[in-house]
Amino acid sequence: MSESCCCSCCSCQTQSWEKVSHYYIADMDCPTEEGLVRRALESIEGVGSLEVDLVQRTIRIEHSDSAGALIESALLALNLGARRMDAGAQGEHENLRKRVERIRLWIAGGLALASEIVDLFAGSSSAYAYWFVCALALLAIALGGFETYKKGIVALTNRRLNMNALMSVAVTGALCIGQWPEAAMVMVLFSLAENIEARSMEKAHDAVATLLQLAPVKAFVRIREGEWVERDLEEIETGSVIRVKPGERIPLDGSVVEGESVVNQAPITGESLPVEKRSGDTVYAGTVNGAGLLHVRTTKASCDTTLAHIIRTVENSQKNRAPIERFVDRFAAVYTPLVFLLALCVAVFPPLVVGGAWLDWLYRALVLLVIACPCALVISTPVSIVSGIAAAAHRGILIKGGAFLELGAGLDKLALDKTGTLTTGKPHVMGWSGMTGGQDDMRVSAIAVSLASRSTHPVSRAITEWGQEHGVVPLEVSEFSERIGKGVVGTVEGNKYFLVSYSAACQEDLTSDLDQSLLETIQCHLSKGESAVALASSTGVIRVFYVADLLKKHSAGAVKDLHALGIETVLLSGDNADVVRSVAESVNITNYVGGLLPEEKVAEIEKAISRGSRIGMVGDGINDAPALTKATIGFSMGAVGSDVAIESSDVSIMDDDIRKLPEFIKLARRTMSILKQNIVIALGIKLIFISFAFMGISTMWMAVFADIGTTLIVTFNGLRLLKS
Repeated sequence: MSESCCCSCCSCQTQSWEKVSHYYIADMDCPTEEGLVRRALESIEGVGSLEVDLVQRTIRIEHSDSAGALIESALLALNLGARRMDAGAQGEHENLRKRVERIRLWIAGGLALASEIVDLFAGSSSAYAYWFVCALALLAIALGGFETYKKGIVALTNRRLNMNALMSVAVTGALCIGQWPEAAMVMVLFSLAENIEARSMEKAHDAVATLLQLAPVKAFVRIREGEWVERDLEEIETGSVIRVKPGERIPLDGSVVEGESVVNQAPITGESLPVEKRSGDTVYAGTVNGAGLLHVRTTKASCDTTLAHIIRTVENSQKNRAPIERFVDRFAAVYTPLVFLLALCVAVFPPLVVGGAWLDWLYRALVLLVIACPCALVISTPVSIVSGIAAAAHRGILIKGGAFLELGAGLDKLALDKTGTLTTGKPHVMGWSGMTGGQDDMRVSAIAVSLASRSTHPVSRAITEWGQEHGVVPLEVSEFSERIGKGVVGTVEGNKYFLVSYSAACQEDLTSDLDQSLLETIQCHLSKGESAVALASSTGVIRVFYVADLLKKHSAGAVKDLHALGIETVLLSGDNADVVRSVAESVNITNYVGGLLPEEKVAEIEKAISRGSRIGMVGDGINDAPALTKATIGFSMGAVGSDVAIESSDVSIMDDDIRKLPEFIKLARRTMSILKQNIVIALGIKLIFISFAFMGISTMWMAVFADIGTTLIVTFNGLRLLKS
């Protein structure tokens, strides 16, 4: 995983570094090697922030110009295969290195097995056979254990004890007491375990890397009518028109200018069904065009698309490490030296104190070193965390780090904004009532729609859309004006009309002639949380429209799922109390507060935290940003296309599907459960075999198989999250 520069000096925080270097560290495949890299670089004057990505084996370094040569020397001195990033060369070199490593491991395994067979059947028959066994074992160790010895020596020269140092000492000790075939097989099997670890980290990385393959690298751009040219995405300017054929991935964010189709947005939003797209609709890079040809006007450069933001967020998520990850790393850093000291005591004290056989107790000490190797322990956390983050990303849930997975597993309360979270955020006309004043219904509708169509207010847009759905033809409006907070006024066919809120109509004494039954009807609608909009002339109200922000169809079910998970919910909204109460009752939320300003939402969050709650805040990521920041976890809803939403929250739900909130909590809890399982498995098996070692019934063979078996168990257990 990765982490920002941990130093707190002022220069690190304020200095603008001259250069940024990227390195690939081929042999950095566990937190112990990451620690060596960090310590080597943090001691260099002129090094600013370090961002280490263990999964991708890369490091990003901000530094002064003068520190460049020192950084390169320090990394080369570690002998971990460091080299500057070059995508093409790196890929070819890495593939060749893996092939050579596999071949070397296979040959080493054959030689180690041959040394065991020869020793079993002819090892004691003659001196020639004995030396042949030794030669086979040494060749196996040289081929299979080269990387282990190299890393072990690097650790020891840096005064660090890691698993490679433990294994190097154990195998060397086994050679010294004449256990040649066993030493060879232990080294080969350990190298196999290391290879399995590296492959598991690559699998977790590949799950994240598939995001990079979602968008094509080229697109056809229209340079003039009827003429299209293929260009790299980086060369395409914002505002250009690109062509997307059926079955192709959309290369850039944009707006459809021609054509109709259905688009599979699952790679970005996790939506299960394709979405219809026609002229004026927004499309996103990485989504798949269905059956129709689309011409799209680009709205963002390739580096700034929603997909690009998603990729950066997932890659950067490795900076925010979960507390449990840090604990495991600290534990392993203390555990390894303690094991080495314990093995030394086992080798020395029994022969000196109780007269035990030196070779017997030295062998037990070597077995202890092999058993206690913390491979499985240190690999258990990063594999589980990265798998959890990758699984969430493919569902359209962006998590900014393992820390938020751990926090999500512990949430006990969730504060929800109303608009855009529980409701659609788009007002609709629910119905109307009133007196026509001698005018026919269609003409009254035309007057209302004519006034509404001149305003951009959401309520006016709702009445305009209602008119379009009912085939209402707008009339010409003159002397139009908008009254902020009240409504609009204008002249239609020589008569002055008002389209204002019901409260404004009451203030202007336009409702005095309404009969009691109509007043009761209006109050009934208001009590349900609907807004009343009055169309009136100078003589009084003609019609009252009832407008409401519709509840999302899955909101009630999602809240029910949250309650089933033991999550307490509270509705915090800036809307009026009646509307908030109505929505809360519709979704079975008993705790709600309306009429809140942004700072008052923050106060509600702080109040919950002061009472010991671990509370998440769900909002749109813009006006709710202060509350999102203050909460234990900030969730942004409907973050597709909204850079602010992605940047301001800890977890982004890419579409506006509230059902993904309980999904996230389930995934977070499952990730933490699997992670804890892995820690218990790793430590439990170690303790069992350590006790066997003290009793003298463990062999180095058993020890290394226990280590490999534990590594495989925790690795595959962690990777199960990718199929969640």
